[in-house]
This record gives sequence, structure tokens and C-alpha cells, in this order.
Amino acid sequence: QVQLVESGGGLVQAGGSLRLSCAASGSIFSINDMGWYRQAPGKQRELVATITGGGKTNYADSVKGRFTISRDNAKNTVSLQMNSLKPEDTAVYYCNADVRRTPSLRKLNCWGQGTQVTVSS
Repeated sequence: QVQLVESGGGLVQAGGSLRLSCAASGSIFSINDMGWYRQAPGKQRELVATITGGGKTNYADSVKGRFTISRDNAKNTVSLQMNSLKPEDTAVYYCNADVRRTPSLRKLNCWGQGTQVTVSS
């Protein structure tokens, strides 16, 4: 089994900052892409940012220049530094990872339970 556990959500005023962290644990041989997604009330889940095992990053246009994704491959963690937060960033943020449990098994796409981020105006 593989578990992703997020932390760091909360309530912040517009213009403020938060840092989300996600730790993967369990039967892990390697992790390929890791990322953050978010889902606001009444909306579909959307990509926020992804990072490959080699450190290549990709961001949604709405967060470019404000959010930074990073990872620690040795610790199987991924983080999201969120600056200049806006009320429209309010959502439940989910950690995602493509995990290979053994060299022979295909990758397993895993999700965390989500952490609430609320930005007040």
C-alpha cells in the first residue's frame, strides 16, 4: 500500500503565503511525476503544478510566478510554496504521485486526502 499525506493548509488573507507538504509512504520503489491539484466548490479538479523525478516543473497559468513546486526524492516528499495568494486560490488541494512499488509492477497513480486552503479577501 502507498499513502500520501498532505499538511500545511489553512486560512490566510489575500496576499499572504502558505506552504503545503506531502509525504509518500509505504511500499515504494520509485516515484515518477509528483504534483498538486485543487478543487474549488462546484468546480472540477484542476492541475496546479507538477514536477518530474528530474526536477522539471509545469504550472497552471493561473499560478505561474506565485507558486513554486519542489520535491525531495530521498524523502519522497513534494511541497508547494504559495505566495501572493488570492481568494480564487481557495480550494481543497490534493497531492498526486505516480508510484512504482517494485521494478516489475506498472506505476500506480496515488492521491492524498486533500487539505483545505482558504484565502480571505
